Amino acid sequence: MSYMLNNHNSQSLHRVTVTGMGIVSSIGHGITSFAQALRDGVSGIHGHEDGFLGLPIKLVADIPDFSLTHALESLGTLSEEWQANVTKSARRAPYSVQASIAVGMHAWHMSKLDTHSFPRNRIGLIVAGSNGSPHLQFAQYPRFQQSPGYVTPSYISRFFDTDHVGTLSELFHIHGEGFSVGSASASGNMAIIKGKQLIQLGVVDACMVIGTLTDLSPIELMSFYNLGAMGGKKYANEPHAACRPFDRDHEGFIYGHAAACLILESAMTARERQAHVLGEVLGGSALLDGNRSTNPSEEGEMAVMEAALQEANLSPSDVEYINTHGTSTPLGDQTELQAIRRVFGEHVPKIAINSTKELTGHSLSAAGVVEAVATLLQLNEGFIHPNPNLAHPIQDDFAFSRTTIPCNSTIALSNSFGFGGINTSLVLKKGQ
Repeated sequence: MSYMLNNHNSQSLHRVTVTGMGIVSSIGHGITSFAQALRDGVSGIHGHEDGFLGLPIKLVADIPDFSLTHALESLGTLSEEWQANVTKSARRAPYSVQASIAVGMHAWHMSKLDTHSFPRNRIGLIVAGSNGSPHLQFAQYPRFQQSPGYVTPSYISRFFDTDHVGTLSELFHIHGEGFSVGSASASGNMAIIKGKQLIQLGVVDACMVIGTLTDLSPIELMSFYNLGAMGGKKYANEPHAACRPFDRDHEGFIYGHAAACLILESAMTARERQAHVLGEVLGGSALLDGNRSTNPSEEGEMAVMEAALQEANLSPSDVEYINTHGTSTPLGDQTELQAIRRVFGEHVPKIAINSTKELTGHSLSAAGVVEAVATLLQLNEGFIHPNPNLAHPIQDDFAFSRTTIPCNSTIALSNSFGFGGINTSLVLKKGQ
């Protein structure tokens, strides 16, 4: 599919806009509260004195007492039909699926697809993430040990990632092409890229892209912890200060709970139905390092940013803001800055740079969609959110900011990189 796109004249392909967004995170439920939290530099990282899930991990950007009902409150009173559909879809659904329902509902209503007679076989669905509910699997194991005959029959349908696809397609009556995309922490960006390609190739006219909440079990969390990838030790008593992308005191990522959704739509159909355009996906690229390890690659990150710019027919000087992958791991942060320097050269001091993960934690599979939402909000509302923990930057000539700054940027880059040598980059443009 990438080969086909690269050999088309970009002007002959459908332009891809964003007409709906939704988010649930540790710093806000819904676009309005999330945008305000970004502007205020609010941290969603919480301390767990006895350890999260009883583990030695003390700091997590979790969502305490998540409630689907609460997450949907800002939508107002739902019609009886919608209420019945949501209740049916959410019944006994895992935490991660309920979060997907919430963000999907917000984005769907914002796009006004619910009030438009859009052909449902012209709407696609892509779910970003794989192994999205390992905590559900973990919870089943004691029951299996005690008595295999009493394992819940419905568990097997929820085990597969297609449970997200099936639940959401049923709720929103989506009948176009749909699938899940697994690319570790690059899953969100990968899903946006694939949704963009479906629209550009004329397979669908609109596509719901969901970044799923990754609900890790104690096993995965301890594996990350033992790998040395998680931070929070130095600042165990100061949760808000623990995630420090690009700061000399960075020591690892902080796990976060979040889900997000974008409604991608052909510019033509958006114009025909007079939809409010929140942004445009000008370019997107995904490239491999040819490496199964967890180590980042400067060459791979540089190449994917260059490829995304090329697809968007832009030069480095056109980019005014970069929402980095910025996980707060020493090697990852250093590698990304070096790659950015090689791509943007003399323009580096002029480009605003931040990391949303300092505020939300690292939401893994959902990160790319979460950060696309954050990027478009900043472009549209004219600000760059702060990274308050950047007391001592590892490189001094980048345009970081510890405080919120005004911004008139039009074009932004958003990076996501995943284990297994997966590099992705998006080029986003502000809305109308």
